[in-house]
Amino acid sequence: MGQGPLAGLKIIEIAGIGPGPFCAMMLADMGADVIRVDRASGGQPGVQGNAGKDVLNRGRRSIAVDLKSPDGKALLLQLVARADGLVEGFRPGVMERLGLGPEVCHQTNAALVYGRMTGWGQQGPWAHMAGHDINYIALAGALHAFGRKGEAPTPPINMVGDFGGGGMLMAFGMVCGLLNAGRTGQGQVIDGAMIDGSALLMTMIHAFMAMGIWKDERGVNMLDTGAHFYDVYETSDGKYLAVGSIEPQFYGELLRLTGLSEDPAFYAQMDRDQWDTLRERLKVVIKTKTRAQWEEIFEGSDACVAPVLSLSEAPDHPHNKARAMFISPGGVPQAAPAPRFSQTPAGTPTLPPVPGEHSQEILRDWGVSEPDITRVFETGAVAQAS
Repeated sequence: MGQGPLAGLKIIEIAGIGPGPFCAMMLADMGADVIRVDRASGGQPGVQGNAGKDVLNRGRRSIAVDLKSPDGKALLLQLVARADGLVEGFRPGVMERLGLGPEVCHQTNAALVYGRMTGWGQQGPWAHMAGHDINYIALAGALHAFGRKGEAPTPPINMVGDFGGGGMLMAFGMVCGLLNAGRTGQGQVIDGAMIDGSALLMTMIHAFMAMGIWKDERGVNMLDTGAHFYDVYETSDGKYLAVGSIEPQFYGELLRLTGLSEDPAFYAQMDRDQWDTLRERLKVVIKTKTRAQWEEIFEGSDACVAPVLSLSEAPDHPHNKARAMFISPGGVPQAAPAPRFSQTPAGTPTLPPVPGEHSQEILRDWGVSEPDITRVFETGAVAQAS
């Protein structure tokens, strides 16, 4: 802990699921001292009984606090007084009802950066409604764009709303707020809404529409499986190749290595009327060889072709191994911290904690007095994992 460009910063994470923990994980990966405030009752959001495998919780310590008890609230405010930032992922108003909203916390620590991770945002007619990734990206206009022509939209699992437009954007917002607080001494509230982030991720597509080079339809555009040179193709062994040969010189390499360079039908690369026909012809060619055979053919070329690897295959690819892109703390394969820094590299993340595993350690490290520590354990406001 404490190795990386954010070393020295203290962050409180109010335990939640999905994007909130991902934001906290990113901050912890970069060296911030992130303490996860879990429930004193022992209940933990997420996968029960698998704390050591829930790698979204890696890199930080856990304290178990009863935030509904007076002593628990008072203790959290003591920690807030020593923190640089706080991240919570409840619906709007929940932290206020606990007596731990931004106004109260800023009375304790005016420089605190208070991050609020929600789906619909802090304001708006839908702000208090329940939702999940699929709902946020639907209303943002993003889900409409994913899928093939003539088919229903295909949810891109929960990468766009929860993690790209949610947790990652929240981490960026927290770092921006922390930079500003470091200059001005003034904290603020970061309203991180997954619907906002999902819409933001579609910026290039909005630009393409404005320029007249993107239709507001699924599966008919260059990057959404509309083009034969930007799609996924099945190989003879039931595996897949990802083809992204957009630029003419790269497209030329694709044709050369697939044996299609002498076929004049493929010369009209950007003729949209021919895309479906050319896709069917390319599909037949790709199906004649195994994925491994195509990998050997395209190795070292600029055709922009890559094998579609499974989650279990990806860590063993030579390029990924050369970059040490995957690590296995505790025997659980996972992506290494990113991005990479030349002067302040991130360390290896610690294992995900059991809720309350570090309660006493955190209180002492964060400067809480021994009488206060004794009291909160006696009253049950704080619990220590056995």
